[in-house]
Amino acid sequence: MAYQNPNISEALPVIRQLDEAAINRIAAGEVVERPASAVKELVENAIDAGARQVTIEYADGGKTLIRVTDDGCGIASSDLMLALSRHATSKIDGSDLLNIHTFGFRGEALPSLGAVGRLTISSRVAGQDGAEVSINGGQAGPVRPAALNGGTVVTLRNLFFATPARLKFLRTDRAEAQAIADIIKRLAMAEPFVRFILRDVSGDGPGREVFRADAEQGDMFAALQGRLAQVLGREFAENALAVDAERDGLHLTGFAALPTYSRGSAVMQYLFVNGRPVRDKLLVGALRGAYFDLLSRDRHPAAALFIDCDPTLVDVNVHPAKSEVRFRDPGIARGLIVSGLRHALADAGHRASTTVANATLGAMRPEQLTARVYQMDRPSVVARGTAYQAQAPEPGFAETAGM
Repeated sequence: MAYQNPNISEALPVIRQLDEAAINRIAAGEVVERPASAVKELVENAIDAGARQVTIEYADGGKTLIRVTDDGCGIASSDLMLALSRHATSKIDGSDLLNIHTFGFRGEALPSLGAVGRLTISSRVAGQDGAEVSINGGQAGPVRPAALNGGTVVTLRNLFFATPARLKFLRTDRAEAQAIADIIKRLAMAEPFVRFILRDVSGDGPGREVFRADAEQGDMFAALQGRLAQVLGREFAENALAVDAERDGLHLTGFAALPTYSRGSAVMQYLFVNGRPVRDKLLVGALRGAYFDLLSRDRHPAAALFIDCDPTLVDVNVHPAKSEVRFRDPGIARGLIVSGLRHALADAGHRASTTVANATLGAMRPEQLTARVYQMDRPSVVARGTAYQAQAPEPGFAETAGM
């Protein structure tokens, strides 16, 4: 029996131009993998707009509702429809794709979200009237007036309703909510001067606050240490060493924990390049290499490290989610992390983490035993006489001694 390839037909294939809705749904598959991806894009837009307070609300792990409210510069009513067009952005002008100073630059997030969900954008620019626009499954409605004090409110409902097959690949509500919280914590570490509030509004009622990070004050190092204490806990801040090193145009800052504060998994490793949270194998390998002589194979260091450099020295446009970067000279980036961390660890000497020190002191603390108290009474006359008789020399001992 002859086998016929289903991809080959006798008819000549016809090349067609896909409609805008289909193009946006295809793009959404790369940009928006899960509710946390949508939250990441919307919060990054808020930060790029100069927001100093960002509130994120979600329901059912973000599957039914995601709402991001910010106090940024807002979007003019005349630009709302344009903001829903693919590759429409205010971040770059397209002349230089390497000189990027913002989180977003592709102009794909909003049209992609509108293609697979029910998206509503309400915004107001200072000195202008507020306006809003809605787009459901790629079909945009008219721009309408909206009551808004300022900033922008983006509401996304029923994510992936237009592509129901994607819903089958989502995890439980709890797992998706955890992914959202992880995204917000990473962005909070990257922006210590911005206030973040994360709220779960599932079910009835006002919901519950899942995470809050108030804006920090002071210089960058002090603000970063305070923000890390809010996000990662006081123990990390107390057991972390400040890192500050520079090499060939790359500047490394941040905090790295003592070897005795290591973890059983790589869950407390946060890396940032020009303020952008990344998950890069090169940087993770460099972090582990810096602790190679100090940790066993089953232990992992904890650190929050920031590399800042000229945007032209690193390419952030190598991954759809912008979670990976490519340095022009990766050897310099790796060497900077290894040498910077080793110098910081060497300066710490034999200092141990407070958790280990407290446990050691607790183990060395002597047991509190109930002391037995002896009362020395004055001996009686009979007792003294008995004692004297016991200690007196035997009869005849004196005569024998005098001979």
